Amino acid sequence: MDEPRVENVDTLIVGGGPVGLAASIELSRHEISSLLVEKHPDTSLFPKARLVSTRTMEILRSWGIQEEVERAGMPREDVLAVGVGTSLSAGDYLRKAAAIAEDAAQSPTYTYLCSQDILEVIMRRVAASAADVRFGTTMTDLRIDRDGVVATAVAGGVATRVRARYLIAADGGRSTIRERLGIAVEGPPPLGHMVSIMFDADFDFLPPGRRAALSFVRSTPGGAIEAVDNRRRWIMQTGYDPAGGGSADDFTEEYCLAAVRSAIGIPDHPVDIVGVMPWLQQAVVAAEFARDPVYLAGDAAHVATPQGGFGMNCGIQDAHNLAWKMAAVLRGEAGPRLLDTYAEERRPIAVRTVDESLVNAMITFQMMAGRLSMHEAIEQQAGRRGSEGLVLGFHYDSAAVIPDGTPEPAPADPYRTYVPTARPGHRAPHVWVAPGVSTLDLLGPTFTLLTATGSGWAAAPAASEVKVVEIDSAEWAEAYGVGREGAVLVRPDGHVGWRTRGADHAELEKALDVILTRS
Repeated sequence: MDEPRVENVDTLIVGGGPVGLAASIELSRHEISSLLVEKHPDTSLFPKARLVSTRTMEILRSWGIQEEVERAGMPREDVLAVGVGTSLSAGDYLRKAAAIAEDAAQSPTYTYLCSQDILEVIMRRVAASAADVRFGTTMTDLRIDRDGVVATAVAGGVATRVRARYLIAADGGRSTIRERLGIAVEGPPPLGHMVSIMFDADFDFLPPGRRAALSFVRSTPGGAIEAVDNRRRWIMQTGYDPAGGGSADDFTEEYCLAAVRSAIGIPDHPVDIVGVMPWLQQAVVAAEFARDPVYLAGDAAHVATPQGGFGMNCGIQDAHNLAWKMAAVLRGEAGPRLLDTYAEERRPIAVRTVDESLVNAMITFQMMAGRLSMHEAIEQQAGRRGSEGLVLGFHYDSAAVIPDGTPEPAPADPYRTYVPTARPGHRAPHVWVAPGVSTLDLLGPTFTLLTATGSGWAAAPAASEVKVVEIDSAEWAEAYGVGREGAVLVRPDGHVGWRTRGADHAELEKALDVILTRS
């Protein structure tokens, strides 16, 4: 038998969902070669996730696909609402819309709904335009040595040996790579055995006040109705109890039709069942995010409940954080210690995100158990739909951030309320600096030094290592807290690494040395 041919890449990515595709796109932006392998022959046929958070939309904007995703998704004003009731048609149904006007000013974009099956197609095209992306390819063997990893990838019965310096495991909640490494997950036991029923039905009979992206219904069986395209395609999420003799096998077409019609509230409403997908509701985080040269990302590192729509977004931001660090080390621009900051920065965010998703799930459980009135349920559910404090307000504390001694913002509701700040570790705030141009549009994929026009930082000794952008805006100077002489160094992932109000230009080189762990 012939020996498998050998291919060499900088990074091997295992998993072709949104997180693996995001890693591929980001590595290509940093001119790092990668190979992505995905065992399934095509992108997801089931819309497992739908909500694209504001922060993820900002990342999509940096890739140049924000408008394409918005065209493919569902209009914000029509669907960013939540409802509760005995059924969609019941007299007790209540609906409350998201506070778009309140939150949208914090970003050049905003939360959007685009189902995962559509988003993956767009992301796959972008990834494949610059990197090697292979679906229908399974990793069957993995060996770690001092030079990185050696893996076997099999497609159509043909094996290829792949050597890479690093491996990104984006292979989902049941990650075989995480299991190979013996990394445990931490968190409560599974919260429920769930089934998603995708169906086709006409909801035009519902008035606008009963149309929502997400409706929780206390029908039999109870569950949630989610818009997929907001026209004819919908999903019902419900569950079963194995301890009571329930099984995924119970979800025959007849049973699914009855469940969906009960949720709609019309026994003979025309419904076509499109697909059924069992899944396990969990809230767990991996005890470790990395064992060099392998790095876990997305569901391989953390699994949130679906309440809040955090899982996919948290995973994409894992990839966004990891890729620039991996690139800097591979290019010899950073010390290897920089990669240690991936787990230092992302794991605390994952823990908080999973915990917040668990809070959301508990509200749903209480409602379904009848421990909340419909009015109490809609207030609590709607109150948790807005999560800009969590989504935009998170910050990093690690060796790749230089504190400036300023206090962390302390809003009364850190889940709901985002307080813009350029304090090191935080996402660089959005400020319009020209018509249609945000400060965020000036960033990445390199380090960016933002400073006032005429400050002189462009002549700093280390200015050649960064992109220097001078801004003539009093609003920007106030928002970033630097005055006319200072500067803010923003990392490639859009988080502030260093800030100074002074004019000692030699400090820039020292800051880069610290952030890139070169000293």
